[in-house]
Amino acid sequence: MRTLQQILRRIDGKGYGAYKELQRRVFHFGQFDLYVDHIQGDPFAAPSRFRIRVPQSIAKFPPSTYATPSRHVALQDFLVRRFWEASRQYSERRGSGKSGQIFIDPPGQEILERSACQVTQEYVELRFFAGLPAAGRRILGHEAEEMLVRVFPRLVQESLLYENLPQSALVRHIETAEDADAARDALSRLGLVAFIADGSILPRRSGVDDRPMPSDRAIPFQSPPSLRITLELPNRGKVTGMGIPQGVTLIVGGGFHGKSTLLRAIERGVYNHIPGDGRELVVTDPTAVKIRAEDGRSVVGVDISPFIGELPGGVETRAFTTENASGSTSQAANIMEALEAGSKLLLLDEDTCATNFMIRDQRMQALIEKSLEPITPFVDKVRLLYRDYGVSTLLVMGGSGDYFDVADTVIAMVRYQPKDVTQKAKEIAQQFPTRRQPEGGATFGAIPRRIPLPESLSARRGKREVYLKARGTRTLVLGRQEIDLSSVEQLVEDGQVKAIGEAMVYALERYLDGRRPLHEILLQVMKDLKTKGLDTISRIPYPPDLVAFRAYEFAAALNRIRSLRVRIPKPS
Repeated sequence: MRTLQQILRRIDGKGYGAYKELQRRVFHFGQFDLYVDHIQGDPFAAPSRFRIRVPQSIAKFPPSTYATPSRHVALQDFLVRRFWEASRQYSERRGSGKSGQIFIDPPGQEILERSACQVTQEYVELRFFAGLPAAGRRILGHEAEEMLVRVFPRLVQESLLYENLPQSALVRHIETAEDADAARDALSRLGLVAFIADGSILPRRSGVDDRPMPSDRAIPFQSPPSLRITLELPNRGKVTGMGIPQGVTLIVGGGFHGKSTLLRAIERGVYNHIPGDGRELVVTDPTAVKIRAEDGRSVVGVDISPFIGELPGGVETRAFTTENASGSTSQAANIMEALEAGSKLLLLDEDTCATNFMIRDQRMQALIEKSLEPITPFVDKVRLLYRDYGVSTLLVMGGSGDYFDVADTVIAMVRYQPKDVTQKAKEIAQQFPTRRQPEGGATFGAIPRRIPLPESLSARRGKREVYLKARGTRTLVLGRQEIDLSSVEQLVEDGQVKAIGEAMVYALERYLDGRRPLHEILLQVMKDLKTKGLDTISRIPYPPDLVAFRAYEFAAALNRIRSLRVRIPKPS
């Protein structure tokens, strides 16, 4: 620490480049070590990267707080949140550009694995960004000394020492994640695809604010008796709620009664949520993928023939490729790509689906004969998908009762509360038969298997071997390719998109060899992440800003690269 003070005083007033003397050095403080991993080129450049490492002999986190993978992730997530809150208090303008800023990416409502924090038996490490102070390009050494020598130790005191943390809040955070993981792990054994605990608060404050709606406005969720089950969780004990069975489930109801709100909560149930979120015990099959129409997306070599037959002009759909997909072809491709990636649960909301893809009623069948209609509607494939591949579907449907014939379970949302109307829906289906002709054939069809060609992908841009840039959760730039992720609805944090970009480069260097099929590449990358952590995919050592992602969003990003080309392997 004294050496650091001496350096900062000596370079006070010098050009910004003098800060480089600190780079890749370790400064020993009384309670922690400060690692300077990277120094920015000027006050307006990307901020410098630091690490603080506290020995466990000083941090003193009980082994029980990180004894299992669930607890480990939750503890690290909690420490990131504490550091983020503390850094907001101490981050202040100390000169030009980013001078004086101390920050990490703000965490959202989900409990996620983050590269920003590492907890081991030996130490606790927090990685972050900071803007070193300067006036123009002249170093403000005394301001830097205040930040590095006085503020950084305060951050350690307030966020990385067990004895100084609100321990009841820490325990609650860990136990909340552990209970959610236990509930999710129980779904398959119980024949369920989702569970929503009684008392859950599903509505959010707004479309841009993911926090729960205030309790004086929100209606707590209550399961219908016929679908109510009880789970035994490791910390909360017995918890009741609605279990949604495997198979085909419809969510019906009038407009503004909560159908889409329920589906959105289930969609996010693939992640754990922080205490107080309202969705702490809304858990979903971890392979669930939200499907929607996506006009204009590129599609490369996807077999969409289960849904789309030969198109006018002789366009082949067993290896369908287009730069500008329609609503129906994009939705078909999204389903087939999700199946290729291994999804066992599809989530659909009619509001974001292509109508002609979802249903073709009796009158339309009479007017346009099947030989002139290449689209086989989803209603005729959804049961075959479950029968042939065990893939369930959860569908919000308010406009067509033809789905009553193929549904196993029908849940009506009435004033934001679910009612089991399965029996009534079956009676209505018998009383008012649709008389439409099924068009799905005897089987669902084949799930695509494609081999990405490495020569079609490149991260190079100009003189840079690798160019990556994430713009929120909506866009990823890889080399010269801009990948539109705005319709990939289960991305929840910017750091996931950054990590997906790094994983693309990682996969391109190791596994995209022109021989491995896409599903095998996904499995290998996710295996590496599970065994080695997020650091393994990063091009820089000790990244502060990567967040764990799922294979399905990784696959979605790869599939939206417009330069992608694939080879279809011959059937074995």
